[in-house]
Amino acid sequence: MPTRIVKKKELITLPVLCIIMLLSACNKQPINVNTGYTGDILRSYISPTGIIWQSENAEIVNPECLLNEGIHQASLINSDVCKLKNTMDQASLILDFGKEIHGGLEIVTGMWPGNVPIDVRVRFGESVSETMAEIGGETGATNDHAIRDWELKLPWLGKIEIGNTGFRFVRIDLLSDDAELHLKEINAISIMRDIPYLGSFKSNDERLNKIWETGAYTVHLNMQEYLWDGIKRDRLVWVGDMHPEVMTILSVFGANEVVPKSLDFIAEITPSNEWMNGISSYSMWWILIQHRYYMNTGNLDYLKKHEDYIFELLVKLESKIDENGKEVLDGHRFLDWPTSGDPSAIHAGLQSMMVMTFDAGKELAQILGNSEKAEYCDNVIQKLKLHTPELPVRKSPGALMALAGLADSKTVNRELLVKDGVKDISTFYGYYVLNAMAMAGNYNDAMSFISEYWGAMLDLGATSFWEDFNIDWAKNAGRIDEITPENKVDVHSAYGDYCYVGLRHSYCHGWASGPTAWMSQFVLGVEVMEPACKVVKIIPHLGELEWVEGTYPTPMGVIKIRHEKMANGEIKSNISAPKGITIIRE
Repeated sequence: MPTRIVKKKELITLPVLCIIMLLSACNKQPINVNTGYTGDILRSYISPTGIIWQSENAEIVNPECLLNEGIHQASLINSDVCKLKNTMDQASLILDFGKEIHGGLEIVTGMWPGNVPIDVRVRFGESVSETMAEIGGETGATNDHAIRDWELKLPWLGKIEIGNTGFRFVRIDLLSDDAELHLKEINAISIMRDIPYLGSFKSNDERLNKIWETGAYTVHLNMQEYLWDGIKRDRLVWVGDMHPEVMTILSVFGANEVVPKSLDFIAEITPSNEWMNGISSYSMWWILIQHRYYMNTGNLDYLKKHEDYIFELLVKLESKIDENGKEVLDGHRFLDWPTSGDPSAIHAGLQSMMVMTFDAGKELAQILGNSEKAEYCDNVIQKLKLHTPELPVRKSPGALMALAGLADSKTVNRELLVKDGVKDISTFYGYYVLNAMAMAGNYNDAMSFISEYWGAMLDLGATSFWEDFNIDWAKNAGRIDEITPENKVDVHSAYGDYCYVGLRHSYCHGWASGPTAWMSQFVLGVEVMEPACKVVKIIPHLGELEWVEGTYPTPMGVIKIRHEKMANGEIKSNISAPKGITIIRE
């Protein structure tokens, strides 16, 4: 197997990229305290960082030139081009662009003998194996939602753009047998919002730092015209997925128009007597997002815009409670993928979510000055608490029961959440497991879970977090940025269930970003107590960390924080908050 060709020039790391984007955006974009940074959708070009593989028994000359930074222009000078010609094997190569990207591909061609177009096949992949797969079958690739497998003609001495999907790797195959293809440049076209990383997190644990950054980047990629669940699949506004995404956005980017725009969109296409995305829990997540977004932004006008819809939806939810206080929700009954086949787990989770939703509804009614609706929500809460499901054996609904106050958090943590370590955690509801562990005061194990579970994806080559992950998948797994050795398991094609079988599995899914929001809240210690962040409580939990520092965005500006553990175990904190923000310390 040929040695991997790697670009010599040092890559821009994510922290450096964040600083660049922060300076750029702050220099040209005013911030509105209600809407925050909008962020134009920016097109930028990324040249390949390496060549993963090339066919051995074909004529491929000077592939290293494709790693050079391009100028996006064909030229009559044809000296520094990559030449491909089919001989015994088809001429093929796989390019690595260094990180997950949303966008497409620009191909600039040279002058080959005869000025006729040449046929090629282009395959995009979130893993190397995805670029080498055929469409279809249990372990094959798909063209769902975004086309990933193309056959096209490349122009002679010209330029062409193709694709709009999520990818890191691209494979190019020469299809024309009697042709010599000249490639001058191949550049990824990155399409994402031009917004600053106002929030930050850094500690003496580089693994946790990388996980925080990766969660932030995963959500950033999904902040397109609307807030998507994934950039390859499904590229839709799934409201449940939005909740951890919004928590990450508020921790990293502050207020951004993509949140209210997406909330508006789903409300506009869903009458209040129907479930958002056809899923009852997703309508509840919509209300919970409204509450959280208001607390961080203080945008009362936006909340009032949806006042009628919120309370109409609460009335619909209340109609799905029986005389014993038990939820009897219809529609698709869904929490997360691992619990999909467990009705008792789903019921425990939905009962808990009903309590959480009416708690949020009560607070929203008080904010809106509607004492009658606040009393109505309180009465529904008391009715719901007449029925307490048995503590399930699954971590996701158990965590929700603790968060809803239907079970003692310390008991849930001891008897369920820490049992068997990170087994039975999902990338989506893992966030709520972490929150329930924090409620029980178990910050040490929560940070260990983050390092082991989300860190395992990084160990396998991830640069964004996945739709789902089972820690058992890591056993004897090959990395996604390499051709899988014969004695290793291809983690992308071999695993998956439900809607993400094999290579249909999304490797950039915003709902997996929970640790980013969690570390900002519980390690940096930032808890918003009053709307618009006018009062913020800061209580750090460093666990085994020696120090942590970072920033947190608010409508009044960025809070700067540093915590250091002293020799006697006490925490020394240095906090700088913008004018208008009251900091509470305990």
